[in-house]
Amino acid sequence: MGVAALVVVATVLAVLSVSSPRSQSRRAEASPVASTPSSAARTPDPPVSTRAAAPARRLPGLVTPEAPEVIELPTGRLVPVEAVSTRPDGTLDVPRDISTSGWWRGGSRVGDPFGSMLIAAHIDSRSQGLGPYAALLTVRPGQRVQVTTRHLRQDFTIRSRRLVPQGSLTDERRLFSPAGEPRLTLVTCAPPYDRRRGGYQNLAVVTAVPVADPVRRSRG
Repeated sequence: MGVAALVVVATVLAVLSVSSPRSQSRRAEASPVASTPSSAARTPDPPVSTRAAAPARRLPGLVTPEAPEVIELPTGRLVPVEAVSTRPDGTLDVPRDISTSGWWRGGSRVGDPFGSMLIAAHIDSRSQGLGPYAALLTVRPGQRVQVTTRHLRQDFTIRSRRLVPQGSLTDERRLFSPAGEPRLTLVTCAPPYDRRRGGYQNLAVVTAVPVADPVRRSRG
């Protein structure tokens, strides 16, 4: 049960190309030069300012990106978020507690200008029953989700909900890609459930986009 088949194969190719114009040598054309005495006047160099340069400042509105800590689902349920990695077999190491979700630490954070912030959780458990992420099976476009960090909060609006067959996600790289528009990707398992075939046969994938830039949380 859970997101056992969420395979994270994030390969980020960063290609840095430096283009510099080819320098072409030119032959200097001979021209008569008038003889100038050493005492001839020279054009003075421009004055050099002795004023200290102003220190660099962060532009207003920009924030330091932070990892998500809590997500509020459209139902109003608050779900803690833990940073997780992948298991040796490449699957996402989602927390066993169904009331806790896992943010893939290789993905984007709140405040990053691009990429997917992937947060997944188990849908249920034999011992714990149905989890809060079961609500993803019925969410609708336009509903809101809020993600908070230690110092920030950001609202997202749901754009789509779709089912993806369990298995390799090689063709679903957008789920975890650090490229493209900033977005929130929520994932959990989805019916049908077939024990003989390993459990849930689908993944529910919900994509949400920012309503506005993240804002600082008020204290008090």
